[in-house]
Amino acid sequence: MGDRFCCPGCAGAYALIHELGLDAYYTRRDALAGPAAQAAEDPALALAERIQDEPDGTHCLRLRVDGLTCGACVWLIETALARQPGVESARVNLTTRRLTIRWRGARELAEGLAATVRRLGYRLAPFDAVDLDDPQAKHERDLLRAMAVAGFSAMNIMLLSVSVWSGHAGSMGEATRTLMHWLSALIALPTVLYAGRPFFRSAIAALRAGRSNMDVPISVGVTLTSAISLWETINHGHHAYFDGAVMLLFFLLVGRYLDSRARGRARSAAEHLLALGRQPVTVLKDDGTATLLAPASVPQGATVLVAAGERVGIDGTVAAGISDIDTSIVTGETDPRPVEPGARVFAGMLNLTAPLRLTVTASGEGTLLAEIVRLMEAAEQGRARFVAIADRIARMYTPVVHTVAIATFLAWTLAFGLAWQPALLIAVAVLIITCPCALALAVPAVQVVASDRLMRAGILLKSATALERLAKVDTIVFDKTGTLTLGRPDLLPDPARRDADLEFAATLARASKHPLSRALARAAGPGPVADGVREVPGAGMELDVDGGTVRLGSRRFVGLREEPQPLGTGPELWLARPGRMPIRFAFADRARADAAKTVAALLKAGYAVELLSGDRTATVAALAAEVGIAEWRAAVDPAGKCARLAELRAAGRHVLMVGDGLNDAAALAAADVSASPASAVDIAQTAADTVFQGDRLGPVADLLDTARKADRLVRENLGFTLVYNLFAVPIAMVGLATPLVAAVAMSSSSLIVIGNALRLSGARGGRAKP
Repeated sequence: MGDRFCCPGCAGAYALIHELGLDAYYTRRDALAGPAAQAAEDPALALAERIQDEPDGTHCLRLRVDGLTCGACVWLIETALARQPGVESARVNLTTRRLTIRWRGARELAEGLAATVRRLGYRLAPFDAVDLDDPQAKHERDLLRAMAVAGFSAMNIMLLSVSVWSGHAGSMGEATRTLMHWLSALIALPTVLYAGRPFFRSAIAALRAGRSNMDVPISVGVTLTSAISLWETINHGHHAYFDGAVMLLFFLLVGRYLDSRARGRARSAAEHLLALGRQPVTVLKDDGTATLLAPASVPQGATVLVAAGERVGIDGTVAAGISDIDTSIVTGETDPRPVEPGARVFAGMLNLTAPLRLTVTASGEGTLLAEIVRLMEAAEQGRARFVAIADRIARMYTPVVHTVAIATFLAWTLAFGLAWQPALLIAVAVLIITCPCALALAVPAVQVVASDRLMRAGILLKSATALERLAKVDTIVFDKTGTLTLGRPDLLPDPARRDADLEFAATLARASKHPLSRALARAAGPGPVADGVREVPGAGMELDVDGGTVRLGSRRFVGLREEPQPLGTGPELWLARPGRMPIRFAFADRARADAAKTVAALLKAGYAVELLSGDRTATVAALAAEVGIAEWRAAVDPAGKCARLAELRAAGRHVLMVGDGLNDAAALAAADVSASPASAVDIAQTAADTVFQGDRLGPVADLLDTARKADRLVRENLGFTLVYNLFAVPIAMVGLATPLVAAVAMSSSSLIVIGNALRLSGARGGRAKP
């Protein structure tokens, strides 16, 4: 169960479901809720239009869930749906509030599945709707208005309270004091009813659904404080606590508003990605007219116009136009990339300089952007070791805290003879000060911020426990081809070669898909393709011209004698033209531009670095010397790589394997944690725990640095929440913390935890420290 019990009622519902079973829980919940609550339905969702039919015969439905409070709310929904017939998986992401259900059977089962979520007391809405009526934004506006009313009333009540306090020495008569109390009541009671609505509504909705949440004890505390004050006023008592009740509400609202804003900042990355896919796109029809469609409604093969300065809303290939594209949303690279016909672009990229016409290859949930969001969601909601610790502690909240509050009240009244009014206020302070929000946020806040930071650097987490395992790494093993190198041949410069020779060879090379031909064409740049080029498999290309045949290919193909090449020499092509000397084009798989710098930084930080490759000894030795790796092995097959990794782990090393996620699956799985450089189209296929994009190796250092910082912040958050509860609870129990002080302490603890997590967002990366 990967959950965090932020609200006590979710913990209670968890225990109740395990005790009674899901059906019995529903029966009890419905009995408490009453017919009106059972009849409450969400607005029409048109579920049939939102169901996606998958190739494997399953159906998929994605909706937004409103009313989520904590990780246990996620667990309740997932557990209830998982027990429905036909359901293969049900996942709720607390960050984006997306519910994804996959099931086998009739499409009509969607209505019953949605009803299951409603019966738990949550509201469903279309996930792909533009959030103009986002309940989160409306909730924050309500909090702000309530906070303003509570603050204004608190200032006026405090003026009346100062008069009462100054009159306690005997200068104020009973009638005057009672009048002041009644004036305070006239201001405080309407304020409590209005400003307390965010807490009261949440508490009532939870109780109607047969559960509780953190707003229940808050509502009880504010109501009890106001009721005690009204009782004292009616009976001409000396003490009323209207000022405390309103100030308590004010500070609770301040804390709740700031907490909501901070949580919004923590989840802004995923929501920003989702927002990129909501803008309508311009689809060109066959008759030349244009129409605006939602990205998810654009069919494959359609032609889309993307104006300069507009974001791409679909995945596709450039059909017409030349422009520069900002690819930072995918690769993390800030330099624009030129594109021309045939180039691939992805949803979320920004067209910078000129209009483009694209042929659609994927839209909606099939785009790379949607895949990135799903990866972020999966990484944020997994169950790591620290999450399990927080779960076990928070699970005890409901029985322990209410028992402590009741015991505190009874001890003060029965054992110490304190009047019931102040004893009740002490018990209220205990209820408020022990709210486990800080504990619930200690781990997920760091996870969300870390995922955000890595995503901005072009790094995606595919495993929820990857950060925790990366923090323990002390040994890094690199593969060669496609990892330390770019994995593609590049044409080497040759002073003896003329530009005209390169351009002529490129006219033949552009007619072939061979990697060396494509590298040659890439070096020459855009240009014409010669007519009549014939490709000879395994040899090269030839073209008939006046005076004979032109050939571009291997030594043997162009008529040269085979000679043994020095070890370490890369591949080559030869251009042979009638009456001219053959011209050699040499290629090499170059090291990434920052490979040597990154390896040096890792070694300086204390990591052990190795290179394992299946390539020839001389080639591996040359690359190892170039990038600065002293420990290397060549001619190592996949089994040999796995054996070496097993050897390192047996020696007590924690190994990060960095390799090609498509070809080194066995080696990646054999390491403690793995990372892979991958192009955009490979993200879903790679077997690695993490994926970094672009042509730099620096993300490996950024990844390790972020993991170390995240691990330290999680430990700091958990340590702070432990110290807070060890000191705050006893202070409240002995009567040294009023409900007002308890509200400030409770809100501050949550803000401290979130603020500490947000330090990771602004920290500089790239310095991996062991």
